[in-house]
Amino acid sequence: MTMRPDIRISPDAGWADATAILLRELGRQAIRLRGRFLLALSGGSTPQRLYQALAQPAKSQTEMDWHRTVFLFGDERCVSPDHPDSNYGMARASLFAPLDIPPGHVHRMSGENPDPRAAADEYERSLRTVVGCTEPEIPSLDLVLLGLGEDGHTASLFPGTTTLLESHRLVTVGRSPKGIPLRLTLTLGVINRASVILFLVTGSTKAQIVRRILAPQTAADRALPAALVTPEPGHLIWMLDQAAASELPSHNKPT
Repeated sequence: MTMRPDIRISPDAGWADATAILLRELGRQAIRLRGRFLLALSGGSTPQRLYQALAQPAKSQTEMDWHRTVFLFGDERCVSPDHPDSNYGMARASLFAPLDIPPGHVHRMSGENPDPRAAADEYERSLRTVVGCTEPEIPSLDLVLLGLGEDGHTASLFPGTTTLLESHRLVTVGRSPKGIPLRLTLTLGVINRASVILFLVTGSTKAQIVRRILAPQTAADRALPAALVTPEPGHLIWMLDQAAASELPSHNKPT
């Protein structure tokens, strides 16, 4: 039986620092237990705030062994790494460069590949090699960071698309109804195998969809992509600011 999500609400101004503290704690735990930290990153403005908090010089090196962290990606737009919409490009500028992460510790999706299916196959092979598992085993990551779209999508898994039904592949090609249409994305099978899944959601524009995911009323609510993130073996955490949590029935004070 899937456990209820762990919902944490922070003041809007302190959200990024609170989330950075949590991520460092999860990283240290993984390193103690397994000798490394397998972390799948998300794109977007909210994760960027987290990455900037993680890269603060006063805390970044003293509280976390980043050179024992392996960076992966949950999804990527099909653009070059230097494109302004590249998830990798944002992470490189906000996190990898400030922390001086060795290139060999970063495994990006090849969004610039003119054949997205080949790029998905390539990343699936890379993921198996990095984690150390063979077919049909599904790799287990230590932490997967996820965002939430106003339509209920997460990673590049969009409502009503066949990516939600993919049960064999680890990485597939998604299609967005807005912006860059073609995306590479981890499938639900990989996401739901993670030890910890951490949703990062801020802002009042996300309040309604947060309520639909965390307090569903209809079958349509329960079918939204983010609602299908239900890890059986792992821990599901939602990090919200006050604005994003404002429509939850049990809207709590900041934690």
